[in-house]
Amino acid sequence: METGAGSDLAVRLYAVAAQLYALYVQEDWIGRQAFPQTAQGSYLELHAQLRGLERRSAAAAQGSIRFLREAAGAALSIPAGTVCMTAGLIRFETTQAAVLPQGETSVDVPAQALEPGTAGNVGAGTILTMAVAPVGVTGCVNPAAFAGGSDAEDDESLRQRVMETYRRMPNGANAAFYQQEALSFPEVAAAAVIPRSRGVGTVDVVVSTAAGTPENQLLEELKQFFQERREIAVDVKVRGPELQEVDVSINVAPAEGYTAQAARESAQSAVTSWFDGSRLGQSLLRAALIQQVFSQPAVGNCTVVQPAEDVPAQADTLLRLGSLTVGDWEGET
Repeated sequence: METGAGSDLAVRLYAVAAQLYALYVQEDWIGRQAFPQTAQGSYLELHAQLRGLERRSAAAAQGSIRFLREAAGAALSIPAGTVCMTAGLIRFETTQAAVLPQGETSVDVPAQALEPGTAGNVGAGTILTMAVAPVGVTGCVNPAAFAGGSDAEDDESLRQRVMETYRRMPNGANAAFYQQEALSFPEVAAAAVIPRSRGVGTVDVVVSTAAGTPENQLLEELKQFFQERREIAVDVKVRGPELQEVDVSINVAPAEGYTAQAARESAQSAVTSWFDGSRLGQSLLRAALIQQVFSQPAVGNCTVVQPAEDVPAQADTLLRLGSLTVGDWEGET
């Protein structure tokens, strides 16, 4: 029996077919969430929890802001929460109250980005305006770059960490055990394990945070953590990385529709964000640095002047950004 396109039976069969197709789509989606290789979102986080991992949350960039006045005078109060901004309206606030001492013309105050993420990693001398200036204060500037800002971990980065726990199975005694246990701390951005660094029966666990060097409190927590879980007769030492500064000088040209200033600011932010604590033990490759800068929409072309060659790094070395110079590229874009 053939049904007409507009018959009651045809409408019912179309409804059944739509429901069957929806079930096939749902089945395919469930299959993808069942395995860490293809799971997404909260389902990937559940796979991570089974491996003792958690998605890393976004972190705000940290640094200090120098508040200025034109001439020495009486002491001035700078309240906590004073908001300062860059030309691109990236906002920062002081994290504690401070006093500009009598007879002084400037004072440095700790501050952090209002919004967590890599956008807060700005270069030195880019924070120049105040939302509401404290009484008597005429200007502000950041003497050094703000660093340590990181975006929330995306699915692919978390998936890579989950899969690494399967490729390198910890057994309570190997390097994978120490590394994965250190990375289980949310503050730890990267970890390296150096066996027999101080002789037979010794292990050094080197950790870095998004800002770079870990605080003493975190090192003590990790030390106590491994002291309770270490192998018998093994001396475990937890320490921060060896820091090595790298001076960077690049020239950039703006992409079509962007100004030279926008290209310079975008490149400066990209380079500053790139040098974070997750690069523990990673060498600096000039090609990777160019890729990092060139990936910015405002940059049409770029060239690296310094360093003149790749900078190698040991397993316990963290390359940190020294001086950063961003100039105009005079070649053709």
